[in-house]
Amino acid sequence: MNKKQKNVLYRIIISAIVLSILLLVEKVSVLKNINKWIIFAMYMVPYVIIGYDIIIKAFKGIKNKQPFDECLLMVIATIGAISIGLIEDGDYIEAIAVMWFYQVGELFQSYAVGKSRRNISDLMDICPEYANVLDEDGNIEETDPEDVEVGSKIVVKPGEKIPIDGVVIDGETSLDTAALTGESVPRKVRKNDEVISGCININSAIKVETTKLYEDSTVAKVFELIEDASSRKSKSEKFISKFARYYTPIVVYAALALTICPPIFLMFAGKDADFKVWLYRALTFLVISCPCALVISIPLSFFAGIGSASREGILVKGSNFLEGLAETKTIVFDKTGTLTKGVFEVVAIHPKTLEAKELLHLVAHVERYSNHPIANSIRNAFPDENDSCDVSDITEIAGQGVEAMVNGHKVSVGNTKLMDMIGAKWNNCSKLKGTVIHVALDHIYQGHIVISDVLKPNSARAIAELKKNGIKQTVMLTGDSKDAAENVANELKIDNVYSELLPQDKVLKFEKILGNKDRKNDVVAFVGDGINDAPVLSRADIGIAMGVLGSDAAIEAADIVLMDDDPLKITTAIKISKKCIRIVRENIYFAIGIKVICLLLGAIGVANMWFAIFADVGVMVIAVLNAIRCLRIKK
Repeated sequence: MNKKQKNVLYRIIISAIVLSILLLVEKVSVLKNINKWIIFAMYMVPYVIIGYDIIIKAFKGIKNKQPFDECLLMVIATIGAISIGLIEDGDYIEAIAVMWFYQVGELFQSYAVGKSRRNISDLMDICPEYANVLDEDGNIEETDPEDVEVGSKIVVKPGEKIPIDGVVIDGETSLDTAALTGESVPRKVRKNDEVISGCININSAIKVETTKLYEDSTVAKVFELIEDASSRKSKSEKFISKFARYYTPIVVYAALALTICPPIFLMFAGKDADFKVWLYRALTFLVISCPCALVISIPLSFFAGIGSASREGILVKGSNFLEGLAETKTIVFDKTGTLTKGVFEVVAIHPKTLEAKELLHLVAHVERYSNHPIANSIRNAFPDENDSCDVSDITEIAGQGVEAMVNGHKVSVGNTKLMDMIGAKWNNCSKLKGTVIHVALDHIYQGHIVISDVLKPNSARAIAELKKNGIKQTVMLTGDSKDAAENVANELKIDNVYSELLPQDKVLKFEKILGNKDRKNDVVAFVGDGINDAPVLSRADIGIAMGVLGSDAAIEAADIVLMDDDPLKITTAIKISKKCIRIVRENIYFAIGIKVICLLLGAIGVANMWFAIFADVGVMVIAVLNAIRCLRIKK
């Protein structure tokens, strides 16, 4: 418990002890001959102890011209009950009990929020307090991570957090990535491996060269996502906020009408208009009407759901996206880096006139400055590209390939569209499945290279699990060749595949998928990782980005980020969202249903103040208990 919660607990205990002593003293008849004002003052001690902060909040609400909240309802109801006790029999127990049980419920709710917050606070603990920067003399200086420049060399000792994203330049160790990815298995890193901020070094010291500023590093992005999450409300939360805004003043005026109208009607009818009876019913009506169960449990359910997702390495930017994910019927995937590892390998070289090595040599020169995964695979296959060859005029043609001048000859490397554009008569590869890179020298076709991507281990299982969890349609959009795309789609059992798409074609195709939704409320999600996926991610109803390997642009545009790039986590996110929405609806139906029944019983005099306490605090406690079930998800 925090300091505030402990303070409330102490007040609950002290007020209960004082009230018990007063009841015990009253039982032995010591108070019978004492003045009623003294008795009143004695009973006000536990009332003030337990309820002074509620009274202050109510008056602040009136002062700020926002009086209609649960604090005002509690104050009106308890002061009214005290007034009846003062006029009649000196019974103040009900008024004190209303405030006491209300504080118990609030404490319980506060503790539940704290429990759900711990999953997110664990993420907040990834924040590095300092960076061990190496100066020119090799000395270590503790520096604020925000002051560390790109290209700085830092030392990360065992037990310390990596403060900034970078590349290992010396040493070998294991990293604890659980706070970021939800994975318990340590990740081994060595020289030339990329490392991300927020991971904890387990074994031995490593030297890292920073590749980003702190503000652009993974840990800063995570904080930004968490801070923004609470500002994006779900439809259910907006409904409850709007409901409470109109509901509370309505019940206050209804209670006032219940106090005045029936006695006046009875008086004109010539019957006994017992004002105190109707005042007591109105006060009971107010206690019953307090909307705590809804106002507290609905946001708590979403908060717990977001916390549960973060524990699994899934960052949700707002409860509206968690709600939308539960209604998703179609999921559209990018291929490379999303369903596949994005790690390409040269599996075959089929030259036409040149030697195989010479064909690979030319392609490696043309792809020298490209960061595309295919270019990386070619450079890996031909590492000796930095020879005496003269390479100039490198031109990238979007969605087609790359052209360059190599030793005075024009070399064109790309897909069939590029070959058609330059007039080279190409032939496809019928032997192997994969991405075919065609090569032309001075517009004359020279052969092709076959590149194969590797599926992620959980991709097939992810697609199968998604269909089990209510996803009606899976689609894949890719710029890859038709054969390579259909090969992946068939292996993963994806329903529809669209290949050879330029970045702008992906947006147009996705727009068409959005327009073909079965129902207006159906949600279409897109999963991607690359910078060219950002336009589609931002256009999707729900954009899901692969976080660790994904580009900054994709993470910025996405609504949900998978920190460990595992597509199976999409199923986990959907399970969490559906459980969360189910619990939210249960709480809405339960709380409103009980309130309506109890309000009717209170209005006709069947329900007393003790019954009202259950209708308020009891329903709230049950709703909160149900809400914190969102913290647990079956694996």
